[in-house]
Amino acid sequence: MKGGKIRSPDFGLPTISKTMILNYFAMNEEQDYTNAEVLRKNAEEKLRVRQDKTTASTVENDVKRLVHELQVHQIELEMQNEELVQANERAESSLKKYTMMYDFAPMGYFTLDQNGMICDLNFTGAELLGDRRFSLLNSSFKLYVSEETLPVFNEFLNMVYLGRSKESCKIMLGSDSENQCQVYMEGIVTGDNGKCLLSVVDISNFYK
Repeated sequence: MKGGKIRSPDFGLPTISKTMILNYFAMNEEQDYTNAEVLRKNAEEKLRVRQDKTTASTVENDVKRLVHELQVHQIELEMQNEELVQANERAESSLKKYTMMYDFAPMGYFTLDQNGMICDLNFTGAELLGDRRFSLLNSSFKLYVSEETLPVFNEFLNMVYLGRSKESCKIMLGSDSENQCQVYMEGIVTGDNGKCLLSVVDISNFYK
């Protein structure tokens, strides 16, 4: 102690000035500000990664859902196709059955227009007229009706088209008197095409 003054012991530590203290707080403030920016940047980066994962997950779910829908739709189409194939097979079977019934029925079937032209016929009908089936198409049915019974047939055809109800008559069929046969026929107009459906039965043997 010299001159009554007490000196603080010197431990070799640096003297801390007011300037150093101010700089310290300034650095801390700057560091806090920098940490806030880093914190926000890191938060934004994590958010972006999270959104990327969410987007990827959403896309993956959408793809899975789309694949599922496509697979279900494919199975539906396969089932519909199978039903169509079965329906087509049933239709073909029915067509074959009714074609056989029509073509080889024991009575003659004809489709005539209003003028008596033959639009269609079966094999028995062709046999009744004494000609080949396809040769008779688009020919006049009246050519095979005897002269004596032609007026009866004309009246019958007129009544069928006028009354739109079932009519019947008996006439003689055949191109010559030696090969003529007596037939019973019924006719009716059906459908929108205005054609007469005619069924013809040979009744010659009934009178022998």
